Amino acid sequence: MTALITRDELRAAIDTGTVIVVDALGGEYHAKQHLPGALALTPAETDARAAELLPDRDAAIVTYCSNPACPNSGQVADRLTALGYTNVRKYREGIEDWVDAGLPTESA
Repeated sequence: MTALITRDELRAAIDTGTVIVVDALGGEYHAKQHLPGALALTPAETDARAAELLPDRDAAIVTYCSNPACPNSGQVADRLTALGYTNVRKYREGIEDWVDAGLPTESA
């Protein structure tokens, strides 16, 4: 099971530039709204695009999707770990929690 990260921990990591954030919703959801600097990578794309988007397998990576009920972030995190990524965590509460806390987002 993928280790979790809290909203406050993730915000601090984004603010200091020490994490790569992965939006596991992708597509229209990513274009409409995503966490600052987040890269779009859905479960279906992970095998084909991970090496291109995430060349450093030891980088701190955090996946997220919409909320705790959404399985995408866990699927992407598990697949990245299986592909040899060593520092993957999941923001289980997702973008809904981030927005509810009044934190900034970006759009395409």
